[in-house]
Amino acid sequence: MDNKFPKDLLGAVNKKAGKNISESSIKKIASGVTPSTLQSETQIRQLIKQVSTMANVPVSEDTVKEIVNAVKKSGMNLNSLESLVKMMIKK
Repeated sequence: MDNKFPKDLLGAVNKKAGKNISESSIKKIASGVTPSTLQSETQIRQLIKQVSTMANVPVSEDTVKEIVNAVKKSGMNLNSLESLVKMMIKK
């Protein structure tokens, strides 16, 4: 993942969350993501929970399942983590 988090993406996350989430908070979570994270349903669920807690936005089980399935089907990797965030913003 790029060292610089796109400002437009950060703005979209903050708008969706209705809360000012710092770039460093997002980077802290992202730094723990490895290629194996995106291959494990359990780890994807943990990542979703971390982001949900950070943003103080509840995520329904149905939405969690949709995100997990989308990640697994797309074969996303760390280079497309930005795409994952954008997909989650649309939910």
